[in-house]
Amino acid sequence: MSNELIYLLLIFALLVIPRALQRWKIPAPLTCLLFGVAAMLVWHERAHDPVIGMLATLGISSLFLFAGLEVELRDLRKGLGPLLAHLAIRTVVLVGLSWLAWHYFDLGWQASGLLALALLTPSTGFILDTLARLGLDEQERFWVTSKAIAGELLALAALFVVLQASDPTKMAVSSGVMLAMLVGLPLVFVALGRWVAPHAPGSEFSLLVMVGLVAAYISYKLGVYYLVGAFIAGLVARLLQVRMPLLASEANLHAVRLFASFFVPFYFFNAGTRVPEDALSWKALGIGLALTAVVLPLRIAVLWLQRRLMFRQESSGNSLRVSLALAPTLIFTLVLAGIMRDRFHIPPELFGGLLLYATLTTLLPSLVFRAPFDVEPVEDRVLHPDDVIARRLDSAAAAPKIAD
Repeated sequence: MSNELIYLLLIFALLVIPRALQRWKIPAPLTCLLFGVAAMLVWHERAHDPVIGMLATLGISSLFLFAGLEVELRDLRKGLGPLLAHLAIRTVVLVGLSWLAWHYFDLGWQASGLLALALLTPSTGFILDTLARLGLDEQERFWVTSKAIAGELLALAALFVVLQASDPTKMAVSSGVMLAMLVGLPLVFVALGRWVAPHAPGSEFSLLVMVGLVAAYISYKLGVYYLVGAFIAGLVARLLQVRMPLLASEANLHAVRLFASFFVPFYFFNAGTRVPEDALSWKALGIGLALTAVVLPLRIAVLWLQRRLMFRQESSGNSLRVSLALAPTLIFTLVLAGIMRDRFHIPPELFGGLLLYATLTTLLPSLVFRAPFDVEPVEDRVLHPDDVIARRLDSAAAAPKIAD
């Protein structure tokens, strides 16, 4: 069988079959991950394909580029007090869980910190893309979005510190490079907007994605993985929205979301092909179930109690819905488990347990709420500007005229 036909069959399997299985409330990312595990079991090392690896990089980078674009600072400022309290509680829980892992699980302090982040950090990209399907009201969606984004900002900052802290010199150099990136990216976007975009109408999407990929590559070379740089590029583009409105326009957000939804399945498939066979054991199953039984109820209870204390007028049911919507950790758990495996050589059983934990936390909303949990873009959530104008004209024409 030719390579071209194999790639075509794989694209069909990753983009069509997982969507078909969603009718049974099986999230599409988990199906792609299982396909990767199956490929690893059948073909072993031959399942590690460089083309799939490149597509996976595009997927994870574009997903976090989109997550950065979704940050709305005005919304975060509206709930600044509760969000700061949420981050303070999250920090205390992170430190406490890291300390427990360091002292009782025979892990180094860096691996312990990454383990805590892997267990506690919600997957913002998934959560944002599924809010409209979970049946939450407007206030609940606001708090889920705000807490997911704030938690992701904290996690990315903690990830940078944990991975660089063992070498003060390297940390100083990396911090300087990241600071230069924060200063340089706005200049790059403005330069492209002044000298390229006017002569290439409609190129804002391409320019945004390419800058995001370059930023992702820079952060990867610094040793903090692709997602940090891609997120920063998206955040900077969002902050430039007033000066460059087309860069982070609704149409561009929609395009980036579609781009990510095409490539993200390859990330999960590639992650599945890199699961060691030793991670698929009864011991890994026990570790995963134990982590889920202890950590997941703790996360939900802490969020629920926090909301009950801060928002006494909110019903306990609404507080629980917000807490459950923030449960999935799939992407952060996969990324950080891979880093711990490659750089800190954690036992394969713990790696497998983390994968099971991520799977169960991702399944929870699809089982509790009425819609499957997946990264498929929501139809009609973001319309092309021409469609918006057409709908407004149709509405105006259909509206009854007021008699003089």
